[in-house]
Amino acid sequence: MKRISLKWKLTILYTLLMTLLTGLVLAVLLSLGSGRLLASAQAALRQRVVESFDLLESREGNLTVDSDFSDREGGIYLSAYDEDGLLLAGRVPYGFASAIDFQEDTVQTAELNGSRWYVYDASTQVRDYGTVYVRGVCSVSAVEEEMNTLVKLAVVLLPATVLLSAVLCYSLVRRTLRPVSRMTRTAREIYEKRDLSRRIGIEGGRDEISTLAETFDTMLEQLQASFEQQKQFTSDVSHELRTPMAVILSQCDYLLADPELSGKDQEAIQIIREKAKNLTRLISQLLLLSRADQNRQVLTMEKLDFALIGRSVMEEMEAAAQEKQILLETDMPEHLMMTGDETMLMRLWMNLAENAVSYTPPGGRVKAGCARKGNRVVGYVEDTGMGIPAEALPHIWERFYRVDSARSDSSHSGLGLSMVQWIIQAHGGEIHAESREGKGSKFVFEIPAEPGREMSAEKNEKNENPLMFL
Repeated sequence: MKRISLKWKLTILYTLLMTLLTGLVLAVLLSLGSGRLLASAQAALRQRVVESFDLLESREGNLTVDSDFSDREGGIYLSAYDEDGLLLAGRVPYGFASAIDFQEDTVQTAELNGSRWYVYDASTQVRDYGTVYVRGVCSVSAVEEEMNTLVKLAVVLLPATVLLSAVLCYSLVRRTLRPVSRMTRTAREIYEKRDLSRRIGIEGGRDEISTLAETFDTMLEQLQASFEQQKQFTSDVSHELRTPMAVILSQCDYLLADPELSGKDQEAIQIIREKAKNLTRLISQLLLLSRADQNRQVLTMEKLDFALIGRSVMEEMEAAAQEKQILLETDMPEHLMMTGDETMLMRLWMNLAENAVSYTPPGGRVKAGCARKGNRVVGYVEDTGMGIPAEALPHIWERFYRVDSARSDSSHSGLGLSMVQWIIQAHGGEIHAESREGKGSKFVFEIPAEPGREMSAEKNEKNENPLMFL
């Protein structure tokens, strides 16, 4: 039941309840109806026998019987007997003449010839003739056949009633829960498309669900305003910090060029310079992500050699890899042409390569490669580093997320993989990570080689505020 939707749960429960109630009502009605039919048959039998007295009269000491006496009105047999039990007139079912004793003013039940019968005896005084006994006989089986007909009708009506109840309940529940489905769909679209501007838009309702929908829209408006303020703040701060950091770096370079500077002072200034460079890179990353959030980061799409960009980046990383005694390998073709933003694709290779080298211990190996797969370009960067725990994999794309800050390089802000994800998505591609703790990690991505108009439109819709929740 846990995997069944609320709509079907309510429908099933309502249907079961209606089945129980309908069955109970039909059982009671059939029980009462059976008793009423039998009682009605007995009453009709008595009335017919009593009314038949008017059909008997005496002429010159002989009993005369009206022709209507022999009619089987209402399925009732009538027969008249003298005091000695001799049949005077009428008809009886076969076997009744001697099998059933007379019992005055009593309805008897007899079973003869495989059938059940009601028998009612009454006597009357006929002038100038004497006592005449009249017997009425009617079939109980006929009444039971009527009951069987009712039972068959009930058997047909019960499933029909249950089915109709289920259909009506499903329609009612579906209509009632339609706002909930709309809320769910809106929430899913917000999550998938990273667009807080969407609203449920249910107005005019006074029920609890409509109130919930309006509250949900109000919450979304507040969240959107909060995120917009946050994005604007990040953009403003990043922009304002770029100039001071540039001044700090230039002053550090100026001081380091002074030949009279002592070694201790040079070491201190060098540390300041490295920290300033790291901070400058962080500011640059924040500014790019902020522009991406606001859909202000424009890609300059051009024909380029993706493999050449990858090899160039890996050559730049050679010095850092040799310093840590890390083997750097590439598996790239001579040329791999595609359409993309050269600066962004260079950041893509650089962030993945720096991440791999940083988290790979001395003596390890880092390998990067790319190839064409149909109309898509497939690339990867793998290492033999410390790996990523399984529980941390879903979070590595989040901003400022680091698996273990204690073992992480202080130069890493936790924004690199967020940028990588945005760059891939902005080009209409996708990326995923594979990792085993203590064995290493592998990042695999796919990008359309020649994004067309349809793909570009899909990309723009999909990546509207692509990193809003990262």
